[in-house]
Amino acid sequence: MLSKSVERAQKKVEENNFGIRKRLLEYDDVMNSQREVIYKRRKHALMGERIDNDVANMISETSKNIVELNEDDFGNMKLELLRIMALDLPFNEEDIKKMRTQDMVDTVTDRAFETFKRKTERLAEIAQPVIKQVYENQGAMYENILIPITDGKKVYNIACNLKEAYESGSKALVKAFEKSIILHTIDENWKEHLREMDELRHSVQTASYEQKDPLLIYKLESFNLFGSMINEINSKSVSVLMRGQIPVQDPGSVRKAAPEEKTDYSKYRTQKDELEGIPAGNNENSGESGAQQRQKQKLEPIRVEKKVGRNELCPCGSGKKYKNCHGK
Repeated sequence: MLSKSVERAQKKVEENNFGIRKRLLEYDDVMNSQREVIYKRRKHALMGERIDNDVANMISETSKNIVELNEDDFGNMKLELLRIMALDLPFNEEDIKKMRTQDMVDTVTDRAFETFKRKTERLAEIAQPVIKQVYENQGAMYENILIPITDGKKVYNIACNLKEAYESGSKALVKAFEKSIILHTIDENWKEHLREMDELRHSVQTASYEQKDPLLIYKLESFNLFGSMINEINSKSVSVLMRGQIPVQDPGSVRKAAPEEKTDYSKYRTQKDELEGIPAGNNENSGESGAQQRQKQKLEPIRVEKKVGRNELCPCGSGKKYKNCHGK
């Protein structure tokens, strides 16, 4: 009887532990499916084999989200397109009433592709003379170089192979810029998503008090969070890529520095004589500056009087203890 009781108890404990481990694996499966998607995109960006396709998909998805989310608000659609993609709407408010949603998406996407192609060509055109000069003069010294590219908010130092950039007409620089921005955006948003998923996992445990399955709620909420993260990665990457340019200073905008205007301080008077220990009406040294007057004053050490104890005689001479006289 005792052996059977121990066997039954041990069996219940093992079943309970198995259920706990199975539950943990189900939570981990949700994270693992998301991790596979992110790591696949990161690998494509890192290897650079299909970076052009990834950028094209990001532009298409971002254009589609902007149009579909603001289909009924022309002003907000125009503002979002300008804020994220730095583009003006290719149609006016009257055209929206005549166009279908898919037509608007196609029009915005085509305009975005044209603008992005024009800006990348301009980026390579500006960088090529500099890369050519460095390669021809110092090609034997440098293998890789850093090119600063800014989106107006941050400056990104893009590393690329000097010889490859020179031979490709700076197209390798554009590709390195795309890789760097996509990797940076994915890593930044993925770390934030992991923190949010960890908080979600702890918060859904309270659903059991409402007779709901915490795992089911976790799957639904994590799906929404993952979709938001993907949209954020697309919009941030596209925003930087559409605004990316090499900071070049225009020589025509440089002006000669104007001479500094001197202020005539003789018109002003400062009334600090009383603080300096000199009467306000004394004009004997009015021609001297305040610093000269302070230097002439005698510097005396700060004296600290001895503190009277509570049980000592009061310094006033009353013959009473200090605590019963002035210290009362």
